Amino acid sequence: MFNYAQMNLDRASQQRKDATWIKEKKQAGSKWILTYQDKNLFLIDEAEPVFLSRQQLGALDTTNAIFLGHQDEEYFFALDVSDCDEATLKAIGYFGEFVDLRRYGGAIFGEQASILALSRGVCYWHRTHRYCGRCGAQNRLAEAGHARRCTNKTCHHLTFPRTDPAVIMLVTTVFDDGIERCLLGRQKNWPTGALSTLAGFVDPGETLEQAVVREVMEEAGIVVSHAQYLASQPWPFPSSIMLGFIATASSQTIKVDQDELEYAQWFTKAQLDSFAQWGEETDEFKLPRKDSISRFLIEQWRQQD
Repeated sequence: MFNYAQMNLDRASQQRKDATWIKEKKQAGSKWILTYQDKNLFLIDEAEPVFLSRQQLGALDTTNAIFLGHQDEEYFFALDVSDCDEATLKAIGYFGEFVDLRRYGGAIFGEQASILALSRGVCYWHRTHRYCGRCGAQNRLAEAGHARRCTNKTCHHLTFPRTDPAVIMLVTTVFDDGIERCLLGRQKNWPTGALSTLAGFVDPGETLEQAVVREVMEEAGIVVSHAQYLASQPWPFPSSIMLGFIATASSQTIKVDQDELEYAQWFTKAQLDSFAQWGEETDEFKLPRKDSISRFLIEQWRQQD
């Protein structure tokens, strides 16, 4: 199963609007996830995420803390320390090191990974939406971090966190030899040999299925005759949700758009069996990351009779 999709927190949509309730929940029983420039706090030697108590935060300012949700009597908050001074960051370093969540994404599954991804995503949104998109005045955190409100008294526009929908699809077809193949490609900036399913953002005014057809044609010149939705995965790197499809191609000749992909090719299931894993030090072809829905789509297809 792919990662970052096992979110069981109650986001308390009504209670979180109550400042007194939030202030109370910040105390005993609260767990804190610190982020720094889109990185999460980890114990490096154990690849273990760090959840701090309110007491461990010491004098750290929690005014802009973001309430993530609760499970039973545990209340989770995210706090972005990207703007903290060097002395404060050094003190935080006592608890661990800030690293990209995807560094351990293949090892940390379940709710922990989902909470870390959520904290990263909402902190990124707050850091990049400091000003009102209507009047340009400064925004201020609202609803315990689930919105930002313009401070201009004649505007007061309320902005909510955005999620960019993107389709990701495993395209397959049966060749004249009777063997079914899947289409994989790679971008220039990926590690050597790394491959993945095709993907792209949904344009305004189109359905998800239309986005699948358009993206496959744009990137690889392949005609898709059918697209079936399978599953979705939150991907806050920085702010997407990946909508997974299995698609059937009605053409086979690849015409790669070099602005989109460096390379694309059809592969049989037998060929995939010899691929290396993402992250391995080799120039050979590599399967997608284990924490990605791309890998999930491939494995679903490989398991079919």
